[in-house]
Amino acid sequence: MAAEDAPVPEAATGTGHRDPYVVPVSGDMDLDHAGELREALAAALSQAPEGADIIVDLRNSSFCDSAGLNMLLDARRQGVQAGHVLRLAAPSHQLLRLLELTGSTSSFPLDASVPG
Repeated sequence: MAAEDAPVPEAATGTGHRDPYVVPVSGDMDLDHAGELREALAAALSQAPEGADIIVDLRNSSFCDSAGLNMLLDARRQGVQAGHVLRLAAPSHQLLRLLELTGSTSSFPLDASVPG
């Protein structure tokens, strides 16, 4: 996998108390790249004001394996403990199928597109 295919988390953005923080992802959420996204989500969870949603922007990510799913589930758990909701925006068909097969569909609010 080329470096440009790796998930490239950008700084989470949010300007107000309840504004969502958006964490853009590009490339695969797999064993090789889950750590990068984990760090970006941890930063968003620690920086977001209480009650702000964390939106994982998946428009530019088309693949997620079990390592990526486990990372998302772990970030969701941490978000709940910190008073945040982890939302998945524009998930690929493959990720939706993975969530369905693992019984994880109800774990995340799913948005067809990235809000805003």
